[in-house]
Amino acid sequence: MTRLGDLERAVMDVLWDVVPGTSDGVTVREVADALDGRELAYTTVMTVLDRLAGKGMVQREREGRAWRYRPAASREAHIAQLMLDALDLGGSRDAALVRFARSVTGTEAEVLRAALGSEAGLTGPGSTGGDTGGAELTDRVDGPAGRRAADETAER
Repeated sequence: MTRLGDLERAVMDVLWDVVPGTSDGVTVREVADALDGRELAYTTVMTVLDRLAGKGMVQREREGRAWRYRPAASREAHIAQLMLDALDLGGSRDAALVRFARSVTGTEAEVLRAALGSEAGLTGPGSTGGDTGGAELTDRVDGPAGRRAADETAER
């Protein structure tokens, strides 16, 4: 996954903040209007969105003569992929993971424990996550949409 430049990140922030997962997306004009404080030409925003589409960061769909854009993945999924890519840069993934784990706060460590417990099927009495560890973690990471996806997966 490629890192984003400042303007690309600002545009993605607009998409992540404005476009819910069920939305049809936003137009170039709507993105440009949401980039308050930046004096950007319409064509500049259009070019950035086109490049983001080429990188697979956004999906677009034709609506009349215009395009509607929405993020291809959530902000959290993008950040997680950046973290995984960073792990591949070093010599030892284990050493990098240990260093990272030692640098997190107590609350962040609890989130990680709940995620690992949930992933290993260790939720329930005696686990760090309690009876709802997986659901609580999903809510923290993905919000209600992630919770719905987790619930749907559990029902299958």
